[in-house]
Amino acid sequence: MSSSLRKEMGFLGLIIVGVFVLMPKNYAKSSDTKIKVESKEKLLRFNKNGEFKILQISDMHYANGKDTPCRDVLPSQMETCSDLNTTHYLRRFIHTEKPDLIVFTGDNVHSMEAYNYNRSMDEVFAAAIESNIPWAAILGNHDVNVLQTGISRQAVMEYIAGMKNTLSLLNPSNLLQGESIWGWGNYNLEVAGVQNSPLQNKSVLNLYLLDTGDYTYTLAPTFYMGYEWIHPSQQSWFLRTSKQLQHAYTSPPQPQQGPAPGLVFFHIPIPEFNNITESDMVGVKQEHVICPGVNSGFFDTMLAAGDIKAAFVGHGHVNDYCGKLCDIQLCYDAGFGYHGYGLAGWARRARVINVKLDKTKDGNWGPVKSILTWKRLHDDRLTLIDPEVLWTSTGGDRTQSLFKPIMSE
Repeated sequence: MSSSLRKEMGFLGLIIVGVFVLMPKNYAKSSDTKIKVESKEKLLRFNKNGEFKILQISDMHYANGKDTPCRDVLPSQMETCSDLNTTHYLRRFIHTEKPDLIVFTGDNVHSMEAYNYNRSMDEVFAAAIESNIPWAAILGNHDVNVLQTGISRQAVMEYIAGMKNTLSLLNPSNLLQGESIWGWGNYNLEVAGVQNSPLQNKSVLNLYLLDTGDYTYTLAPTFYMGYEWIHPSQQSWFLRTSKQLQHAYTSPPQPQQGPAPGLVFFHIPIPEFNNITESDMVGVKQEHVICPGVNSGFFDTMLAAGDIKAAFVGHGHVNDYCGKLCDIQLCYDAGFGYHGYGLAGWARRARVINVKLDKTKDGNWGPVKSILTWKRLHDDRLTLIDPEVLWTSTGGDRTQSLFKPIMSE
């Protein structure tokens, strides 16, 4: 049975159950006193070498540690393989890349099988927490199963937002009075320029994290069963926040030309991932794009914002490609965890995003010059593959010369 078919069968099973359950509304309001929204201190900035590196980790599907068997691995691996292999891989990955931020893009915990849900959440993020590197997380479609655990999507995101070293938020700290936003785990992070540089107090890179929910159904006016989508209230907040950040970037002191680059992270891909042709891909497409049956227009919203250079998703475990569509790079991360489906003999992997600043004429660090990406495989050498230039400020230099420092290993 194919991985896509397995995913769809599991999905339909949950939907059928959900049809008979009254689903709670998944909205947050700024005036709701029960919802704790904290504005975390902005700890992120480019390092002294003018670089900011992000690890994207998706689809760990962690359950019960050593008691959880692996899926889709070689027969020789089965006897000793478990969730602990996922944790060991993450520790090696962090040690090798030494990132400035780790972003978990959903399906972190396989909620349907976790014996003790809180313990599973503690364990799935443990490697990031013990590294003392800032990290952020959003939820996927498998992170929450109220029928199984009795824990709501809001409660899961609240738990994550309270963990050590995380910059995760339950929802945005800049909602307007009385404003509602769909979902849990919508927020943005700002990355300041190099300490003691002219842009040390400006966000020169903006990160947006959005909740894509899980499953939904409607009976009227038309029947729909499928994955959730990025809702109008989320898009409205996203657009307003983007414009606020652009205004701050181009205003005194040190006014800059044009917007600072933005990157978006969410779990379930938008339908436009289907529009990337094989000839335009860096990486592979080995399963269909499993996305909402509703196109909510978020790709057009990203275009309208004017600052987004790339969007990064998970969900499709054996897709790992990037492709450019209308000047925005759409990138899969592929499955990281050994309890999620995969392909035996096709190594688990994760994506690195490395953002580099430009040097000004007086030798100071200036705005972003380039956004690079590559992947590492979980093998003996953590092999680096598919180095790629996603964006440059000049739009011209997309050569491999930008990769000389990392390709020397």
